[in-house]
Amino acid sequence: MTITDVEGVLVGQVTRRGDGWLTGVTVVLPPPGTVGGVDVRGGGPGTHETDALDPRTLVPTVDGVVLTGGSAYGLVTAHGVQRYLAERGRGFPVGPGPGEVVPIVPAAAVFDLGRGGVFANHPTEEMGYAAAAAASSVVDRGVVGAGTGAVVGGRYKGGVGSASARVGEFTVGALAVVNAVGLPVPGPVQPGPLNTTLVVVATDAALDPAETSRTATAAHDGVARALNPAHTLADGDTVFALATGAVVLPADRRERVGKLVELQRVAADVVAGAVLDGIASATPVDPWPVYPFPLP
Repeated sequence: MTITDVEGVLVGQVTRRGDGWLTGVTVVLPPPGTVGGVDVRGGGPGTHETDALDPRTLVPTVDGVVLTGGSAYGLVTAHGVQRYLAERGRGFPVGPGPGEVVPIVPAAAVFDLGRGGVFANHPTEEMGYAAAAAASSVVDRGVVGAGTGAVVGGRYKGGVGSASARVGEFTVGALAVVNAVGLPVPGPVQPGPLNTTLVVVATDAALDPAETSRTATAAHDGVARALNPAHTLADGDTVFALATGAVVLPADRRERVGKLVELQRVAADVVAGAVLDGIASATPVDPWPVYPFPLP
């Protein structure tokens, strides 16, 4: 079960390993008209275009979300995704011509600089373009994409994980890049100043911008359930939320709120599942072994 169980959501990844590289890019492409939201909880975030997802801003929709290695350097990968989408006429229309659009592509980065041996080997704009071009319903997990250079607890391998669930008539899915200070169970960690868990949670529910942002907020509970500690000053923990709008919620306010509470509860559940899957799916990469203890 993965985030692409939400109909229309696609994932593309590019991985670079060897010859001084240990990094990559993960791109989530939702269907047109998808509403976006975000909640940044970590004390050391590396983000791009997150202000555009504030419910008070002009554009409610998102054309793609980029999760990348390379710390702030890797945020350039969003330009490659924008170029890929613009070539296909996808984006917010700003002129009368068919190609006069601005794709809305928020992004967030994890720190993996130098983990492959060469500090300057970080994701590029072309890697972002290639990840978007590779998008499909198949989600590779583990040491791939933005999780290629991920580490948890300062000493174990992290990676990309995904999970999904049904809640009534709705589907909720999540994808996580786990590069965290914390571990799945309480215990000593070796935090550096440079960690992060990144998440995209998606649903086919028709949410407005405020409801989508609130879903991102609720989904952060899943990070805290799976990792101890979470949301630290040394993490850049960021959750993006996507609502494709395929399934309409009730118009009655009380009934609608009840549906939202249940949906957001499940969003936290699938985020916790995606985070644990990212650790469980990781393979050994010298000098980091895999997490050796049973997961919750």
